[in-house]
Amino acid sequence: MKLKPLLLGAVAGAALASAAQAERGSDGNVSIIYWQAPSILNPFLSGGTKDVESSSLILEPLARYDQDGNLVPWLVDEVPTVENGGVSEDLTTITWKITEGLKWSDGSPFTSADVVFTADYCMDPDGGCAQVTKFGGVTSVEAIDDLTVKVTFDGPTPFPYGPFVGGESPILQKAQFADCMGAKAPECTEQNFNPIGTGPFVVTDFRPNDVIQLEANENYRDPAKPAFATVTFKGGGDATAAGRAVMETGEYDYAWNLQLAPDVIAQMEAGGKGTPVAGFGPLTERIMINHTNPDPSLGPDERAVVKPHPILKDPAVRKALSLAIDRPLLVEIGYGQAGKVTCNLVPAPEVYNSDTFDCSTQDLEQANKLLDDAGWIKGPDGVREKDGVRLSLLYQTSTNAVRQDFQALIKQWWQEIGVETELRNVNASVFFGGDPGSPDTFQKFYADVEMYANTFNGTDPQSYLGNYLCDKAPSPATQWQGENVTRFCSEDYDALHKKMTETAGIEERSKIGKQLNDMLIEEGALIPLVHRGRLSAHSNTLGGVILNVWDTELWNAADWYRKQGA
Repeated sequence: MKLKPLLLGAVAGAALASAAQAERGSDGNVSIIYWQAPSILNPFLSGGTKDVESSSLILEPLARYDQDGNLVPWLVDEVPTVENGGVSEDLTTITWKITEGLKWSDGSPFTSADVVFTADYCMDPDGGCAQVTKFGGVTSVEAIDDLTVKVTFDGPTPFPYGPFVGGESPILQKAQFADCMGAKAPECTEQNFNPIGTGPFVVTDFRPNDVIQLEANENYRDPAKPAFATVTFKGGGDATAAGRAVMETGEYDYAWNLQLAPDVIAQMEAGGKGTPVAGFGPLTERIMINHTNPDPSLGPDERAVVKPHPILKDPAVRKALSLAIDRPLLVEIGYGQAGKVTCNLVPAPEVYNSDTFDCSTQDLEQANKLLDDAGWIKGPDGVREKDGVRLSLLYQTSTNAVRQDFQALIKQWWQEIGVETELRNVNASVFFGGDPGSPDTFQKFYADVEMYANTFNGTDPQSYLGNYLCDKAPSPATQWQGENVTRFCSEDYDALHKKMTETAGIEERSKIGKQLNDMLIEEGALIPLVHRGRLSAHSNTLGGVILNVWDTELWNAADWYRKQGA
C-alpha cells in the first residue's frame, strides 16, 4: 500500500517526522478530556459536536479537510475533480477510488460495499440520520468494483463533496450495521457504542456520558502509528476543570472547547503544564428562535410541527430581542480575542460573510419603540402583553459559566424592553445528546429560545445552510434527529438553496450563500451573537497537535506522540 502524506506545511512535516521515529503503541497512554461527554459513537445519530469528535478517533471519511481548509484524500488515492476525471464533465457524478489494502479494525477488507451501505443507512427515511443534508440531491451510490464508488446526483452538482467527506460523514462497516437500518438504528446499542472503524483507535469500553477507553488499532494502515497504545477519553465536568487538568495539574493531555473568559485562560496557562491553541473557523454562538408552539400541553407530534409561535411569530418581537443585546460586551466578558461580533450564521470563510446587517450597537430605545408600535403594552409589573398574551419566554442553553453569564445579561436587557425571561440550563452531555427519549435535547427544543454554537466541516456552507430546509426539522418520525431545530420553513429559502446546489463558481455561490444567510436572519430563524474562535489546550509533552477548525479537532490523532525527554 502506498502511503500518502496528508498534512501540509513545515509544522505538519516536523510533527510527522517526530512521530515516525516511534513504534506503534510505544508512547503509552494519552488522556483526553471533553467536558461535554459523548453519549454515542455514531455521528449519524447525533448532531452533537462532542459525539462527532469522539467518533472520529474510530470512524473515518473518504476525504477530509486539513488545518488550512484544503480537501485532502484520507481513505482514497486522490480527491476526485473534473480535471482528474473523478467528477463528470456535466457535474452529475463523482467517482471515488478507494486506496488498496485498507482494513477495518477487525481485519476484514474495507470495500466499496461499505461506502454504499453507509449512504443507504443515512438516506433511509425512517432512520433519522443527523447528517442527511450531506446526501442532498443524491439519487444513487453504486459499487463499480470493490475499490470504486460512483455517486450520482439528480442534476449538475458543482460541489459534490457532501457524502463521505469530513468527520460528520464517515464510513460505517456494512457487516456490523446491516441489521440497524431505518427505525432500528437507535436500538443498536452495541454497534453505536462500539463501532468497528478504520481509524487509529478501537473502543475497548464505552460508558455513555462518562468515559471511553480505546487502544491502538492493530490493523491501522500505517504500521508505525498511532504512537499511543491506549487512549483515556474522559467526559463530563465543566470547562474550568478541563482546562486546569491540562494547563495546571497536567492530569490530562488534551482539553477541548475551553469556553472560558480570557483572564481565566491566562491564569491556567501560567500553571506551566499546557498551552492553549486557538483558531477561527465558522463557529457561531447564537440564539435559536422557536417557530413552533412549545406549550407542554401539546403532544410530541404537535410540538414538532404546530406553527406559528404565539409570541415569536411577530417580527417586531424578534427584531427587538436582537436590538436589545450588547454583543461587544458579550465578546469582551466571554471570549476576548477569541471572539468577534457577528450578525451572521456563516461568518467564515470571509467570502461567505455577509455585510447586510449591522448589529454591533445595542439600541434599547429602538427595541422599545418597535414593541410599542406593534401593540405590545407594558403592564404594571413592566412586562408587555398583547391580545391577552404575556411577553414571557423560556430561554435554555447548556450548562457552562460563559453561557450562564450570557443568559444573565440578556435576561437583564430583555427585561428593560418589557420581556419576562425564565432561564434554564441543561447538562451539556444531555443537551447535545442524541437520545430520542430525552425531553432536554436541543433538537426537541422544548423552550421558546435556546442558545448554543455549532459549525460545519470544510469551507463550503451548502450542506450547513441546507439544515434549515423545511424537511430537515426534527420530529418523532425522524427519531428527533435533524438540524432545523427552529422548524423554520420557507418555500423561497428552499428554492434558493436548490439553486445553490446547481451553481458553479465561487462568486455566484458566495452571492447565494449570503442571500440564504440573510433570509435566516431577516425572517428570524436565529439571532447571531459571537463569532467564536475554537480554543482548546494540550499538554506541553504532547506533540503532533495541529488545531483544525475545518474538521474535527482529533483529525490527526494518529500523528500525536509523546515528546522525548518530557
